Amino acid sequence: METIATLNVTEIEPRFRHPMIFEQFDALEAGEGFVISIDHDPKPLYYQLIAERGNIFSWDYLESGPDNWQVKIERKTTEEQEATIGEIVAKDYRKAQVFKKFGIDFCCGGKKKVSEVCSKKGIDINDVKRELAVMDQAQGTPSQNYQGWELDFMCDYIVSTHHKYVKDTIPFLLEMSAKVARVHGDAHPEVIVAAEAFAGVAADLSLHLQKEEQILFPYIKQLVAARRANTALPAAAFGQVANPIQVMEAEHEHAGEDLSEIRAVTNDFAVPEDACTSYRILFKMFQEFETDLHQHVHLENNILFPKAIELEKTWNN
Repeated sequence: METIATLNVTEIEPRFRHPMIFEQFDALEAGEGFVISIDHDPKPLYYQLIAERGNIFSWDYLESGPDNWQVKIERKTTEEQEATIGEIVAKDYRKAQVFKKFGIDFCCGGKKKVSEVCSKKGIDINDVKRELAVMDQAQGTPSQNYQGWELDFMCDYIVSTHHKYVKDTIPFLLEMSAKVARVHGDAHPEVIVAAEAFAGVAADLSLHLQKEEQILFPYIKQLVAARRANTALPAAAFGQVANPIQVMEAEHEHAGEDLSEIRAVTNDFAVPEDACTSYRILFKMFQEFETDLHQHVHLENNILFPKAIELEKTWNN
C-alpha cells in the first residue's frame, strides 16, 4: 500500500502554515501528494492554491471535522493539468476575446479543453496559445474578480444585471425582428429564419430565468447562509444542487446553439446595402444580446455552478 506523508498543520505557527504547504506542494512530482491535518476546514487554502497555482492539483477530504480535518492534496499529471476553456476565462475574463476571435465557445462549451476544440475545428493551437500569452503580458487586470465574489452576491448580480437585460431586451427584439422579417423577408429570407430562431430563444430563456430565480438561486443562497451560520443544509425537492444545474447547463447550450444559428444564417450579422435603419439596429442588438448571454452563461457555468456544487459537497461531509 502506498505511504503518503501527513503534514500536521496545527503544529506550525499560523503565519508559516500556507508558505510551508506551498513549499511541500511545489516539491511534488506529477501524481504525488500529501495529507494535511488541521483543526478547521482549510477551504481558504484551496482557493489560494487555485489562484496561485491553477487547476493542477486534486483536493480530497479524508476527514471533515468537527475537531479534525484531513485533506489529501495531489499534483495532477500533465494530461490532467490542462485547463478547460471555462477555467481559463474564469481566471481572466479578458481571454474571452481571444476565444471569440477564433470562434471558440467559451461559455456553453467551457468544459472542453483548448487542444480538444482546436483539433476538432482545425485551428492551430499555437496561434491560440500565443494570443493567450500576449493577454497574460498585457497591463491591467480582469475588470471583475468574479472568483472572489460570494455566491449569494453573484446570484443577485446575475439577476439584477443579466436577467434584467434579457427581460428588458426580448420584447423589443421580438418586435423588431418580426418587422424586419415582414418588410425585408422576400429579398433577404435569412431574416425570417433569424426572427423564428430568436422567438424560440426568447420563449426558452423566459422560462429558464424563472427557474433560476424561483428554484436554483434561492437554494444556492440558502447554502451560503447555512455555511455562514454553521447550520444544516436546507432540504431540496430536487435532491443535490447538481441536478437543476445540469438542466440549466443544457438549456444554456441550447440557447447558445440557437444564437449561433442566427449568426451563421446572417453571415456574422452582415448588413446588406439596402438595409433600413431598423435592419441595422436589429443586427447590432443581436450581437449585443449574444455578447451579454456569453458573459451571463460564463458566470454561471464556469464560476457559480461549480462553486455551488463544491459548497454543497463540502458542507455535506
